[in-house]
Amino acid sequence: MASAAEQMAANTSWGALIKATDLRRRILFALGMLIVYRIGTYIPVPGIDGLALRDFMDEAAAGIGGMLNMFTGGAISRMGIFALGIMPYISASIIVQLLAAMVPSLQQLKKEGELGRRKINQYTRYGTVFLATFQAYGLAVSLEAGDLVTDPGWFFRIACVITLVGGTMMLMWIGEQITARGIGNGISLIIFVGIIAEIPAALAQFLSQGRTGAISPAVIVGVMILVVVTIAFVVFMERALRKITIQYPRRQVGMKVYDGGSSHLPIKVNPAGVIPAIFASSLLLLPVTVSTFSGGAGAGPVMSTILAYFGPGQPLYLLFFTAMIVFFTFFYTTNVSFKTEDVAENLKNQNGFIPGIRPGKRTEEYLDYVVYRIVTVGAAYLAAVCLLPEVLRAQFAIPFYFGGTSVLIVVVVVMDTISQVQSHLLAHQYEGLLEKSRLGGRKRGPGKPRGAPSRR
Repeated sequence: MASAAEQMAANTSWGALIKATDLRRRILFALGMLIVYRIGTYIPVPGIDGLALRDFMDEAAAGIGGMLNMFTGGAISRMGIFALGIMPYISASIIVQLLAAMVPSLQQLKKEGELGRRKINQYTRYGTVFLATFQAYGLAVSLEAGDLVTDPGWFFRIACVITLVGGTMMLMWIGEQITARGIGNGISLIIFVGIIAEIPAALAQFLSQGRTGAISPAVIVGVMILVVVTIAFVVFMERALRKITIQYPRRQVGMKVYDGGSSHLPIKVNPAGVIPAIFASSLLLLPVTVSTFSGGAGAGPVMSTILAYFGPGQPLYLLFFTAMIVFFTFFYTTNVSFKTEDVAENLKNQNGFIPGIRPGKRTEEYLDYVVYRIVTVGAAYLAAVCLLPEVLRAQFAIPFYFGGTSVLIVVVVVMDTISQVQSHLLAHQYEGLLEKSRLGGRKRGPGKPRGAPSRR
């Protein structure tokens, strides 16, 4: 039987959005920040040869260049100030989270609450500046090697590094502001908007290839069916839960005795969400970005060999991508999204227990057993969604980057954002009910208690 909160959430009307002023203000703020992001993708880095860059990207769009373009919202095809995208920040977050799981001093910071979280965020920002500087310099040298610069030299390199690092830091700030003052996760929304912005042009190019006969109609229909099936599969898996029964004993508070109750502890099949796919993709973009714009001129024999084996669709690329998705799924689940030690401690403090399992250490061991089995299924699901389109794209030579990673990001971000909007609407309804109850109490007056029986 559904609870009162679930029934109210089911009856939530989207017309209530007009009355929820705080939610409306959050949505407008998020939209404004995302518009600023989209404008920045059209502001070019100084010193770029626009015509040469456009011709080069037209040739590279069918391969990894299309992947880079999709993740940066088209900024890298125009070499805008946001050409590095948010990937340096994501890479820095990966490094800091890995270190926080291994370095004792960072582990202590994680336990210090809000102060420790701010310190770790500060380290992440420092790491973002370092990685963005390194990537921006590598990209500037690669652009010069690819003859895509009007006036090569140190002046261009310095200007390119300053512009790209500043753009990445601004994107990081925009993402944090959306998370704090807007709606949804800011970093995920930035990637989501970049993917959505490039879909119409990519779809038009795909259909035009079908009209010219470069791709058979069967492949076009098959890709459309695959997209629909992938979306349905992602929605099903993201809503899948494993519910663990939690029992609460009978307790006495003062002179009253409360009967024991039961509830459920929900565990998602994919507690990490879209984070593993984003992390794994970000690790594959840096060497590919350098090689793409240098045209192989700036890459040594070692880098050339690595890029040859780690190109899209290659066995080592698929193996490494799968390994990174599985690793980050387990790592992010056990260290961030579902820490069994904290859950077991909270249940013990609330006098809750799993039937047949002792509170404390035994509960933690049981939760580890359940979570590892569930996350194994979740990791396999993420790997299948991200890799199957990669294999099909390499086999059928689809002329734009269609990947399960982009579909996964779009679907999961939409679901998470809608869930947050519904939560805000539900909170607004609760506030309305409380306000009505207070007004009703004032109308009855102080001398007449609520619900008092009338005298005959």
